[in-house]
Amino acid sequence: MTASGLPPRRAALSALYAVLWEKQMLSELSFDGLSGEDAARAGRLTAGVLRHMGRLDQVLRPYLARRPNMAAQNILRLGAYELLVDGASAHGVVNDCVELAKARKETGRAAGMVNAVLRRVAETGAEPWAASAPQRLPNWLRKPLGKFYSHDTLLAIEAAHEAGAPLDLTPAHLAVTVEGADVLPTGSLRLHDRPQITRLPGYETGDWWVQDAAAALPVRLLGDVAGLRVLDLCAAPGGKTLQLAAAGAEVTALDISGARMARVTENLARTGLTAQTVTADALTWNGGPFDAIVLDAPCSATGTIRRHPDLPFVKSPGEVETLTRLQMQMIDRARELLIQGGRMVYCTCSLLPNEGENQIKAALGRHADLTIIPVDPTTLGGDADWASPEGGLRLRPDIWADRGGMDGFYMALLQRR
Repeated sequence: MTASGLPPRRAALSALYAVLWEKQMLSELSFDGLSGEDAARAGRLTAGVLRHMGRLDQVLRPYLARRPNMAAQNILRLGAYELLVDGASAHGVVNDCVELAKARKETGRAAGMVNAVLRRVAETGAEPWAASAPQRLPNWLRKPLGKFYSHDTLLAIEAAHEAGAPLDLTPAHLAVTVEGADVLPTGSLRLHDRPQITRLPGYETGDWWVQDAAAALPVRLLGDVAGLRVLDLCAAPGGKTLQLAAAGAEVTALDISGARMARVTENLARTGLTAQTVTADALTWNGGPFDAIVLDAPCSATGTIRRHPDLPFVKSPGEVETLTRLQMQMIDRARELLIQGGRMVYCTCSLLPNEGENQIKAALGRHADLTIIPVDPTTLGGDADWASPEGGLRLRPDIWADRGGMDGFYMALLQRR
């Protein structure tokens, strides 16, 4: 980072505006013009403010006579985050935040207020932070989840979101180890720090790939896939394609995005695994038939908020409704591509039952030739209470909290009779 820290802080403020006002996902933004180190810090600062924004606002509120405009509020949030969470020097944080306020017309007159408030935050220390409540989900998401989960579970999910996520790796074979990584009961390797991925041993040789522990489970529902023709629908970035290929399947990986499919091709090349890659719309593509299909359907991604704290500020209930209709269509299309007796895994990285349990119930109602094969999570290294009543698996971010949690996921195994 530069001596003053202004470039990454300035970039973080721009990114906060893009997420909160323009509703852009953080993953879609770039920090052009910054060094690699400064760009990484800008991304961490932005994600940190979004992850803790509710608590930051609680801490700041007593020092404000009235709520400032968004631009000034974001400067205060950024400064408070660095002081209370990031452990940055108070002198540098306050000075740079004042300079950031002075640099913009809409915040110029607030520079004195920024100086006074952040100095108070620094002087008061961590006690107000410790007493504040964790970040809450927005009402559009909290309300439907509150009908499905208990109040205590919902609080635990929100605490898991605030805690963030470790780095999980899927080994190409059982003999792969990574120094410093814990081996989870499900077989994933977990690193609790955030090392530079490309510098980890085994990256160049393709011994593993990055994949959350929950995301690594759907493929395992299929059992032995060696020699089977398997379609990976919505395949990018390719973790499930790599799992299938490593298990000996004859894999076709399909995704509608050419740019995202390029990542699948890159990952295949790095790991030395093979699969046929297809860029097409799954609803109109003619291929198959297949012995097995993995459908990781487009969804709200609400199970990944601990990795993507910008998501609650960008997504909307209208978008979820559109996605649930698309999921129905994709299940119907996947069924058509499946041989009689073939198996299909449906999964989403969503916490919402309309994108999981309810989709499966509706699919079984539409198709008399589809049946669900109940899954015992203990055979996968999981806990018995992961099993959901209709026969699928329901994973949540607060599961295994003492180990670092996992993404929220739903998965079910279907068979076409």
